[in-house]
Amino acid sequence: MIKLTIEAAKEIERMSKDSDSDKILRIFIEPGGCSGFEYGMSMDRAKDSDQLGESQGVQFAVDGESVEYLSGTEIHFDDGLSGKGFEIRNPNAQTTCGCGKSFS
Repeated sequence: MIKLTIEAAKEIERMSKDSDSDKILRIFIEPGGCSGFEYGMSMDRAKDSDQLGESQGVQFAVDGESVEYLSGTEIHFDDGLSGKGFEIRNPNAQTTCGCGKSFS
């Protein structure tokens, strides 16, 4: 479903230390952004309607509406000089905006 790079998994594990122990990574899309849909990630409790997955030892949840848009996606974290942050590599995106945070 979704693959995390080692760099992304390390950053998510670091961030999750500040969260409640029963929360996991939620990956979702929502309407918005300059291309139609916007990516989102948060630490949240899993819901019954979620599809659960795991990559690089990190558990995550994806709501049913976002699954088809995110299938095959790779999430990377770049902490280099550019300070880019999380990078979403979505093979389903037909177009993306310059910032990489929205797609159609």
